[in-house]
Amino acid sequence: MARRVVITGMGAVTPLGNDVGSFWAGIRKGETAVGPITKFDTTDFKVKLAAEVKGFDVTKYMDFKSAKRMEEFSHFAIAAADEALRDSGINMENEDPYRVGVIVSSGVGSMQAHEREQVKLAKTGKIAPLYIPMMIANMASANIAIKYGMKGINTCIVTACATGAHSIGDAFKAIKYGDSDVMFAGGCEAAVCPSGVQGFTALTALTQNDDPQTASRPFDRNRDGFVIGEGAGVLVLEDFEHAKARNAHIYAEVAGYGATCDAYHITSPAEDGSGAGMAMIIAMKEAGIAPSQVDYINAHGTSTHHNDLFETRAMKYAFKEDIKNIAINSTKSMTGHLLGGAGAVEFIVCVKAIEDSFVHVTAGSKETEGEMDLDYTFNEPKHRNITYAMTNNLGFGGHNASLIVKKFEE
Repeated sequence: MARRVVITGMGAVTPLGNDVGSFWAGIRKGETAVGPITKFDTTDFKVKLAAEVKGFDVTKYMDFKSAKRMEEFSHFAIAAADEALRDSGINMENEDPYRVGVIVSSGVGSMQAHEREQVKLAKTGKIAPLYIPMMIANMASANIAIKYGMKGINTCIVTACATGAHSIGDAFKAIKYGDSDVMFAGGCEAAVCPSGVQGFTALTALTQNDDPQTASRPFDRNRDGFVIGEGAGVLVLEDFEHAKARNAHIYAEVAGYGATCDAYHITSPAEDGSGAGMAMIIAMKEAGIAPSQVDYINAHGTSTHHNDLFETRAMKYAFKEDIKNIAINSTKSMTGHLLGGAGAVEFIVCVKAIEDSFVHVTAGSKETEGEMDLDYTFNEPKHRNITYAMTNNLGFGGHNASLIVKKFEE
């Protein structure tokens, strides 16, 4: 029998703050975390802006030696998992470790390790002994499990910008169908580095706008590319009966998950929106709700020409006329695009939106155009009761993920 899946803990490391509280405070204020890149010299780069994590101290979560054996994407993941674990109140000594799993994934792993070690290899013919285990994307999940003794399902889903959402979706299924009692789920990324920025610049995916306030402007008629960001989001998903037995605080309930592939193009979403639209339809079907019951959509909303137009078509494909009554926004307007971490951080936004009855503004966006005629929450936030919230993420390769979270009712 299918089980109910609830959310009992959340943790975040973001450009707007290194915990959920400070992150959400920045979101509520409509603050943008976009600014000049400080991690490397951009003199010869066309792109000058990013959304960097600031003031992060990895030694709050591990000793210096342990930190040196991990890359930054794993640092962010462990910090977010640590907050989520503490927030949930779970004591691993009281749990069957084989019933507690981890799916916290990165879209690219460590590009910095590639850069650093390839230079060393070219100069000396040698490479660091831990190069491979430090840079591979599955090490976020692995390092969390090692640190906290979680011996259940442990996987890494790499689906580009849909990575975090797919990780939560698979964790949801693992609990719903009885394979786990507790799952730590989410995504992480740390790709603000020369190869990351130049790689996306070569694809013409990044904006070259040098104004931090308008660089990321999803669904705006003047959008011209995304701003690269970094960070991590981790949620504790739990079987409802398990959570109830330990008297846990329950934030919300995971209600539905849809995953599809456009099977169309390596970087562009399907032009008619059918692939992403079908993911939304599948998620609503699993949640057992009609399109008219969705109150809020946290869109993928990258601020690129193709994504925002084709995602709008996808929402119309899935919701038909009901889409006109739904509040839509894009968190990337403030955080930039966290790539593999985006889906998890944006899922946290949905949970907080339900909790606070609040739909944040799509900052930096002022005027839309043509087919993009939906309510994207420009100019000011909305205060409204939210029972069902949806979040969408679309990844290179045509990977689509939609998640539905609902207000908890026992």
